[in-house]
Amino acid sequence: MLRLIALCLTVLVFAACSAPREEALPARSELAPAGTLRAGINFGNVLLTKKDPATGEPGGVAVDMARELARRLNVPIQIVPYDSAGALADAAGSGVWDVGFLGAEPQRANEIDFTAAYAEIESTYLVPPGSPIQRLEEVDRPGVRIAIAAKSAYDLYLSRNLKSATLERAAGADVAFRRMIDEKLDAMAGLRPVLVTYVEKLPGSRVLDGSFSSVQQAAGTPKGRPAGAAYLREFIEDAKQSGFVAQSIEKNGVRGLTVAPPAPASN
Repeated sequence: MLRLIALCLTVLVFAACSAPREEALPARSELAPAGTLRAGINFGNVLLTKKDPATGEPGGVAVDMARELARRLNVPIQIVPYDSAGALADAAGSGVWDVGFLGAEPQRANEIDFTAAYAEIESTYLVPPGSPIQRLEEVDRPGVRIAIAAKSAYDLYLSRNLKSATLERAAGADVAFRRMIDEKLDAMAGLRPVLVTYVEKLPGSRVLDGSFSSVQQAAGTPKGRPAGAAYLREFIEDAKQSGFVAQSIEKNGVRGLTVAPPAPASN
């Protein structure tokens, strides 16, 4: 009899630990309507994602976040890969992913309900050898041409804010870097930690001090899922406060990525 009671208690404890909290149930039906959390991940962002060279197993901070969300919802996860944030955002209305991890930008908010940022990355410029440009303020001038990864968060930001310089868009950061060299462009815009790696490939090039913006890495769900969006916002705030984001950054050995501050309290 004692063994039976102990077994029943064990089953009840396991069920309580594995089941999602009651308030997560409406969110689960919106974030995983088919019973699986389909997480859109931008593998073009090498700071937040990676793949095991031997097995192809996805990893990185964004993947850790997606897996933790699936664990809390008590559902399996399917990683839906994209080569760029733009491609991920463009697919928001197609119904192929339920939660996406990408930079939050106003243009993308037309289709996606974003959380506050969980991490931030500085955006700045790389200039080629011999460039007379010394400061950020000298980039936005007539005749200056800037190589940039198309539809990246910093592309969207500069498209709104540049007044005189011209953006020369390319399919990803590597192509933008090659265009800067081959076409003798004046600068390349990008994430600071990524641009630093290009300095090693182009001796004499420089990454400018300061930043023109900080890319706000967030999570989002397609419009029309209010319970899911609310749960997702709470999840991101808890992941920051609990130290989960910081631990993931440290575990993955990422430099240049910082935990975003708490979201402002809503009125």
